[in-house]
Amino acid sequence: GVFSKLSRFELAQTLCEHLGWVTAKGHYKVDACLKALRKLEQLGQIQLPRVQACRVRQAKPLGWGEATDAGEPVAGSVEEFEPVELEAVESGPQMKLWNQYVERYHYLGYQRPFGAHQRYFIVSRKAEPRRLGCLLFAASAWAVAVRDEWIGWSARVRAGRLNWVVNNGRFLIFPWVRMANLASRALGLAARQVGPDWQRRYGYRPVLLETFVDPERYRGTCYQAANWIGLGRTAGRGRMDRHTRYLSTPKLV
Repeated sequence: GVFSKLSRFELAQTLCEHLGWVTAKGHYKVDACLKALRKLEQLGQIQLPRVQACRVRQAKPLGWGEATDAGEPVAGSVEEFEPVELEAVESGPQMKLWNQYVERYHYLGYQRPFGAHQRYFIVSRKAEPRRLGCLLFAASAWAVAVRDEWIGWSARVRAGRLNWVVNNGRFLIFPWVRMANLASRALGLAARQVGPDWQRRYGYRPVLLETFVDPERYRGTCYQAANWIGLGRTAGRGRMDRHTRYLSTPKLV
C-alpha cells in the first residue's frame, strides 16, 4: 500500500525514523530492522518488497605485501619494552594493514567484523614504535549458556542487553615476538581501554568482555593471568546461533 514503492532499505530507514530505532549516537539501526523484517516475512506475517536487482561486487582477495613481512626478532620481558600500548586502528590504511597482518599470521585468518567493533595494534614505544600484535573486539555471541547463566539472563532480557557484552574475536602476537607477559599485559590494557573507545565511537560503554579459546590449541593461560574468569565451555554450535546452526567444536568461555 503506502510503502509499496520503497526498497527494503528505504522501508527499514522509514521504520527506524518513525519508531525511534536508533543507536546511542542517533544513527538508524537499519541492519537490525532489516533482519527483523526478514524474520517476520519468514513467519508469514508480512510481505516485503521484491529484492531489487543490483550488480554484486566481487570481494577482492585480501593479499599482503612487504609491509607485513616478519620483523626483527623481539625477545625479553614486557618491562624491557615499555611503554607498551594499544593503538586504536581507525584510518583506512591502518585498517587494511591490520587486516593483512591477521590474514597472514592468525590461524583463523581475517573475517570482516560483525556490528560494532574496534581493532587495535599492540605497540612498544621504546625508542621507536614497534608493532607486536593485533587485537579485535566486536559483537558478542548471541547465546552462550554458561555466560547467560553466570550473568543471570533470560532469553528476553539478553535480547535487549546483548550489546553490553563485547567479544575478543582475534588475538595475535606476531610469530617473531617472544616477550614474557606481553599477552596478559595487552589484555589488561584492553580491559581499561575498550570501554572509553566504545563510548567515543558508539555512544555507550560495555560492561563485560568475553572470548572463546580453542582447547585443542590453547589453555587460556594469558586470560587467566589478566584476571578473566573461566565459566566453562560452549555447546559447540558455533558463534552465530540466533537463527542458523553452524557446527563447531566446544570452546572455553
